[in-house]
Amino acid sequence: MQPRTELAAGTALVLVLAVGAGLIGLTRQRLTDADARRSTFLAGPGGARAFADALGRLGVRVEAYRRPTATLVSTAPPRTLIAFVGPSRSLDAREGRLLATLRRDLLLAGPGAAAAMRCLGWDLRPSGRGSARVTPPAGGEDRPFPAVETVLRARTSAVAVDSSDDADGAPVSCTAPAARTVDTLLRASGGRIVALRAALADGRTVTLVSDDGLFTNRALRETGAGPFTLGLVVPRYDRVVVDEYHHGFDASQSLSGATLDWTLRSPWGWGILQLVAVGVVALLAAGVRFGPIRAGVERRRRSPLEHVRALATALAAAKGHDVAVGLIVQGLRRRLSGAGHPARGEIGPWLDGLAPSVRTPRGRAALDSLSTILRRPASAHDVLSATDAVETLWEELTPT
Repeated sequence: MQPRTELAAGTALVLVLAVGAGLIGLTRQRLTDADARRSTFLAGPGGARAFADALGRLGVRVEAYRRPTATLVSTAPPRTLIAFVGPSRSLDAREGRLLATLRRDLLLAGPGAAAAMRCLGWDLRPSGRGSARVTPPAGGEDRPFPAVETVLRARTSAVAVDSSDDADGAPVSCTAPAARTVDTLLRASGGRIVALRAALADGRTVTLVSDDGLFTNRALRETGAGPFTLGLVVPRYDRVVVDEYHHGFDASQSLSGATLDWTLRSPWGWGILQLVAVGVVALLAAGVRFGPIRAGVERRRRSPLEHVRALATALAAAKGHDVAVGLIVQGLRRRLSGAGHPARGEIGPWLDGLAPSVRTPRGRAALDSLSTILRRPASAHDVLSATDAVETLWEELTPT
């Protein structure tokens, strides 16, 4: 196969792989819009990116928290809210007890935070058959709210006991803190509670929302849930720390691990791996020799006499016969001198001085021919004859 054909075939293969990876990536991108996690990193209909962006526009600093719940500390700047909005991985009993005792203001929304709500004295119950219609709050915008699947109900006992998720299976118990006041913020049909704010005796404020669907991007844009959910934060708080750890965004992974994970999960990553594999195969194929070993082309430099002949031919073609003959003889004189540079003096006497050194009839004939040519106007034939004579003299005067 010719090199140009190989290059064209390789380029076509790379283009086909790139287009295929791009099409798969576009398909996968469309599928990610259906991601139902209430994460502030997701801009699809089910994400909560709009909630964080709107708070930022209202002057609230929003921070994503990507570490386990146990790393939360009780000390924090004033007017700070810790938000768990629809955790995709439900809080376990130990995490619920930790949040119930954490001396920071909390916002808990959705069934994923039910363990913490139980430790605060509230249970989540299904709304009944189908979804429950939400009654807009008094004084708010007269816009419909999305229906809710669950509602809040106060526990009859202040002590809650949950099974632990640890390997030992030991139960975890917690006691709900006393609340000074409980304000109902949103109700469903039949007076059932959807959202409330409790002022605890230790000075904390806890906001509970039964259904995290009120925080989705679609709900904030198309229903009255937008002003309501933003009003849970503004103007009471200046900083909101949003849990992303329970949505699968873990910050403990290294850069190399995250890169490998993305490469294995993303269609673009698979496309890169395929291109690397094709490149490795191409290198291996190029490194294999097919057929017998061919000898290299021998390159031999021309001898000085061959250079003289070529110069004579060129000068003869330019009608510089006398110049050609003179240069040929001067070249012989320079090489025989051994100094590497032309000797001084006339060429005729120098040629006559070579006679004692020429011992063969062939050499004496060449010397006589060269002397004769120098005494008359040279022709093209004389240039070639001078070349032959110089070559003969060089062989006669140079030891083998």
